Amino acid sequence: MGAAGQLRRRTRARTPPSRAESRDDDDVSCEACGSGDAAAELMLCDGCDRGFHIFCLRPILPRVPAGDWFCPSCRSPAPARSKSAAASSSATARKPKQFPLVQTKIVDFFKIQRSPLAAASAGSSEAKKRKRKPAGALVVSKKKRKLLPFNPSEDPAQRLRQMASLATALTATGAVFSNHLTYQPGMAPRSANRAALEAGGMQVLPKEDVETLSQCQRMMERGECPPLLVVYDPVEGFTVEADRFIKDLTIITEYVGDVDYLRNREHDDGDSMMTLLSASAPSRSLVICPDRRSNIARFINGINNHTPEGRKKQNLKCVRFDVAGECRVLLVANRDISKGERLYYDYNGSEHEYPTHHFV
Repeated sequence: MGAAGQLRRRTRARTPPSRAESRDDDDVSCEACGSGDAAAELMLCDGCDRGFHIFCLRPILPRVPAGDWFCPSCRSPAPARSKSAAASSSATARKPKQFPLVQTKIVDFFKIQRSPLAAASAGSSEAKKRKRKPAGALVVSKKKRKLLPFNPSEDPAQRLRQMASLATALTATGAVFSNHLTYQPGMAPRSANRAALEAGGMQVLPKEDVETLSQCQRMMERGECPPLLVVYDPVEGFTVEADRFIKDLTIITEYVGDVDYLRNREHDDGDSMMTLLSASAPSRSLVICPDRRSNIARFINGINNHTPEGRKKQNLKCVRFDVAGECRVLLVANRDISKGERLYYDYNGSEHEYPTHHFV
């Protein structure tokens, strides 16, 4: 069974009853649109008791939160709230403060091994090596559908701006940068991440593509980041756009964060969980939770896959691979992407089980 058919941006946690449904009166209406329709997606603020549709909020909420929720009017000063919903909603209520565009701060934030300025020559050298291919290599690459490493911006100053945009988003959401899957005490251990447990089997990443993935990791460690900018949108919240042309089949990033058992996260309010392992035994299924440690993948948005126009905007695919016996999740360009184009991928793969009909 191919991995692509198994993927989704986040797990389908059980949705709690709407707060509107739990109230005795039947005249609850949305403060934004004035309608009382779509009761299952109409919730009440735990501060002022007013109603709001999840799709009338800006940015839109993907589902009714399981914990306490406060409307924008009650959010400042923000009452104590549970889990990651508090961090994400408060961060998207207003445009966040920009991370200082100072090289030393960027180097420290991303734990870069060498200065981005010093790494420029190394990046140029590696790019030249990639160009020295025998005639016909491009044809072979297309035939075998090899994955391509991302191509960093040549200008070190522009790379600093790209990393500053990511640092801004991570800081605003209370997360720290990590470019690897992380295993924390009390969550799933690394020994639980076994691709052999995948129901129906998992696609093995070819050796040359594993080397390409490793090359991307090495570039990141030198401060040569993917050519992406995290931007703030009042409707979508944080979102990501290409900062230069990106070729089809380019590795955009790996989806990373803390690894945990799905059973521990079924009622989690986090809106960015990703399936890592869909095991035959449900108790062994794993998810990636990027709320505390994450990279740019957390801010790449899913697409409305209920309409042809929505599907047309999709320019990434999300694929799970067996890499040396462990499950890994990659976001890969599924067509050429122009500079300035926002990045989107399908939340559901082929299942269409996640309700994306209110998404952009």
